[in-house]
Amino acid sequence: MSRLVVVSNRVADPRKAAAGGLAVAVKESLEQTGGLWFGWSGNIHDTESGQGTHGEVRLQTVGNIKLATCDLTQEDYAGYYLGYANDVLWPVFHYRLDLANFDIRFTATYRRVNRQFASRLMPLLRADDLIWVHDYHLIPLAAELRAMGCTNRIGFFLHIPMPPPLIMAAIPEHEWLMRSLFAYDLVGFQSPADVAHFTSYVESEAGASPLPDNRLLAFNRSVRVGAFPIGIDVDGFSDLATAQDGIEMFNRMREEYSRRRLLLGVDRLDYSKGLPQRVNAFRELLALYPENRNSATLIQIASPSREDVSAYSILRSQMDSLCGAINGEYGELDWMPVRYIHRNVARKRLPGLYRASRVALVTPLRDGMNLVAKEFIAAQDPTDPGVLVLSRFAGAAEQLKDALLVNPYDTQGTAHSIQRALTMPLDERIRRHKTLMSQIRQFDVRWWSSSFLDALAQTATTDMAS
Repeated sequence: MSRLVVVSNRVADPRKAAAGGLAVAVKESLEQTGGLWFGWSGNIHDTESGQGTHGEVRLQTVGNIKLATCDLTQEDYAGYYLGYANDVLWPVFHYRLDLANFDIRFTATYRRVNRQFASRLMPLLRADDLIWVHDYHLIPLAAELRAMGCTNRIGFFLHIPMPPPLIMAAIPEHEWLMRSLFAYDLVGFQSPADVAHFTSYVESEAGASPLPDNRLLAFNRSVRVGAFPIGIDVDGFSDLATAQDGIEMFNRMREEYSRRRLLLGVDRLDYSKGLPQRVNAFRELLALYPENRNSATLIQIASPSREDVSAYSILRSQMDSLCGAINGEYGELDWMPVRYIHRNVARKRLPGLYRASRVALVTPLRDGMNLVAKEFIAAQDPTDPGVLVLSRFAGAAEQLKDALLVNPYDTQGTAHSIQRALTMPLDERIRRHKTLMSQIRQFDVRWWSSSFLDALAQTATTDMAS
């Protein structure tokens, strides 16, 4: 059996990984093959005095898994991570061209850091390793490895959405970026829509031709593409709901809100999540359906994210203002319509919070998948389940069709769907939950990992002819 080598922007200790993260997804395969996990340590240094990505790789053995990490300099962090990855790729891939910063210096640093990662990884590789690269931070990594003589099978998985061709074409040097994906043997996306966008791009911009076995020929190279929607550890997350922390949270919420029906949002504070639109839809619910006043409470958890980026500080101020306005307009001495929490909530407590909620609002403006939707389903009591209100622009909507699908830009339409969720009869809630649960069980995190790796192992190595 070939050893699995996982490459991601950050490396996590699999022993400490919370259920649902990348660590859970790859831990089993890494353990089975005595695998290697390579990436950034999370440490930043002011200078390149032998410690940044130019320094030695640190190796750590965790059970049967080897972790290999390297540091970034402050310059590399600013240009590669904050700059190109999060000021160019993240907004563009989420359709927010207005928030992108196309500074040419970011591109140079992004390419250089990927080259440095490749040079640190190469000496650690074996001839028959199977390499799995993750996400937008590392798109050109395979091309850099190929330039250094790597002939291993290399797969890439994009965790975020793939934008349509005209949006992708807004990125300066977009052709170079997409050409880089053809250095992989297999490129995986979250949904068929993402595959269609990528296919459309390379057909229109590079004259790509379809080949058998879901392959595309362009740039004198071929690559296999496919949709591999990521899942969760369903049983593991369900167990958390009935563990001590989950039960304590459930009981506390049911006691504190015994006279209320809870609506719940759990997100990072990010402009892709549609948080202001969601809060405005809740305000519209209170205006259109007065019976929810003093009855329904929205708990919105928005964990801190990239607080040093101006777009996020603006969003935080907007959320503070919106939630304060609704509470001022509708609140009573004994009822606060919106409980807005801008901090992290321990993951082991989330299942109890999900289970105590009548409705989950998962309404991003655009999302690659959104695992909160699947976690909410897994945490429910099947005899009295809550209702999932899900944005049609989340990748999860292509799988979870028995959720109430909404357009988050349609404030009144979303409010009507929330009202439907709050008043849905028990038999309909049970029926919808049963179907949704079957879906997330069939396509769980182990299915995702094994299906991608099986496809990669069966894919012929890329034709590197130029």
